Amino acid sequence: MEVFCLETEHIRARILDYGATLVALEVPDRHGERGDVVLGFDEVERYRDPHPYFGGTIGRYANRIAAGRFVLDGTAYRLACNDGPNHLHGGLCGFDRVMWSAQHSGNRLALRYHSRHGEEGYPGNLDVRVTYALEGSTLRIDYEATCDRPTVVNLTNHSYFNLAGRGTIHEHVLRIAASRYLPVDDSRIPTGEMAAVAGTAFDFHRPKALRDPMFDHTFVLDGDVEVTEPSSGRILRISTSQPGIQLYTGNLLDGTLTGKGGQRYVRHAGLCLEPQHYPDGPNRPAFPSTVLRPGTPYRHWAAYWFGVQAPHEPARPR
Repeated sequence: MEVFCLETEHIRARILDYGATLVALEVPDRHGERGDVVLGFDEVERYRDPHPYFGGTIGRYANRIAAGRFVLDGTAYRLACNDGPNHLHGGLCGFDRVMWSAQHSGNRLALRYHSRHGEEGYPGNLDVRVTYALEGSTLRIDYEATCDRPTVVNLTNHSYFNLAGRGTIHEHVLRIAASRYLPVDDSRIPTGEMAAVAGTAFDFHRPKALRDPMFDHTFVLDGDVEVTEPSSGRILRISTSQPGIQLYTGNLLDGTLTGKGGQRYVRHAGLCLEPQHYPDGPNRPAFPSTVLRPGTPYRHWAAYWFGVQAPHEPARPR
């Protein structure tokens, strides 16, 4: 395993070729002091051990597929059910659990992986390239893929953010430009409805603090997403070409994992904001299609911009 470093005068990123994993992201606070804002481990060998997808590139299909089954062009496919009755994040050995080949040039790192036909039950050979690039105060991730027969693809990054660097996310202030979200059933599979956020706990049009967060839901994006952490002054703004973003507030972290600097990762120690297509897309014709066909490349991107609040500028929770 090898770690690659990308750095500008503002931010520094460290990426591991195993899982194309973002293992560290150091950004300044309002005093100019850099701090690492993603959860993970100090020792890269620990990324081979079981963990909740810290920083990994997720594929072949991010999020859940109901009952580990889908039909494509009249053929039924069965996948591993590794999340109760459902398939999650690519299965037993998803893209976060494989070695990628890396090509490093300046502030860009391109990682490639060849996923074979039948791997984890998915059809078709799939060639994937994920490119991390730094420019100024922005980390951009580009996702590209091509196939030799029809398949389904949904790629994302699964970093857990804590803009304070430690503690919980309860004082983080979140804004999501989304007028709809996807309600889910008891096994976290979308019901098929795209419900209005107005008048519900899912309304983040106006920034509000995550003081009692229990989210694991997809938002239908109308624009960007912004997170502010008042004590450090750090701001994270996410824009993407993907139609949705999954908000997961670390509900299953329970303090049993010890991470960077000896921190115990308790419930709500970090939040995930995962740009992606919708869960169970292969079984939901009304959702945007996640089918990839030969001759039509998969291309999506996500950009993570970091800034700081002015000292006099308060957070704006409601």
